Amino acid sequence: MAASVIASADERKGTKRYIDRGRKSAAWMALLLLATVKVATAQTSDETLLAYAVNIHQTPMQTWGPGYGIYLGQGYFLTAAHVAGRTWFTRPKVTISGQEFPTRVIKEGQLEATDLTLLAVEENLLPMRLRLRRMRLCDTPPRPGQEVVTVVPEAVVRSRIIAPERIPAAVRRFNTAIVDAAKTGNSGSGVFDVKQRCLLGIMSRKISQKRTNLVTRKEETYDIAKYFVPAAEIAAFVPAGTFDAR
Repeated sequence: MAASVIASADERKGTKRYIDRGRKSAAWMALLLLATVKVATAQTSDETLLAYAVNIHQTPMQTWGPGYGIYLGQGYFLTAAHVAGRTWFTRPKVTISGQEFPTRVIKEGQLEATDLTLLAVEENLLPMRLRLRRMRLCDTPPRPGQEVVTVVPEAVVRSRIIAPERIPAAVRRFNTAIVDAAKTGNSGSGVFDVKQRCLLGIMSRKISQKRTNLVTRKEETYDIAKYFVPAAEIAAFVPAGTFDAR
């Protein structure tokens, strides 16, 4: 009889261990599912910003590939000055889903000053899905480690703000920059705050550094970050009364 009782106790212990393992597996599955849902939700949320991304074409089309820009609302588009070029000569066009729209130049900057150009398209010519949209500028400055997303018509890519001290001293005046130089949007693309969904800046240029390759002993150039013109400079650049940038 005692042996039978002991066996029953062992069986109960085995059953309990089995149930505990099942509960742990279920908990891990629930956590995995929650993480998957969060990632999917974040990706979907980021993709809503794709509607604001456009291409900028010079006339004739530039040989170095597509330029980028961001729709602000009310027919206004912002890009990097060097993407639009000297507008009296390049006659830039905004391109949306392959369709080109002629532009008016509201204000033109310069690469080595404020690398921005503000263009306008007759609002009634734009697709209805775009006319209804407005993008506000962020009203807080970028901070190191802040999570951001860069947006071009083809893709959205997450990145983060790099600490100014990680930028080479010679170019530290370009102190609003992101990491992931190889994967993120190029000149004229938008940099958005992930949480606030506001425009944090317009991409301007890569920041590179020369280093000696320890194997070949040759000096090589490495891209370490990308500088963007921050929202505060955009707000100062946009002519007063043009539209509500905030």
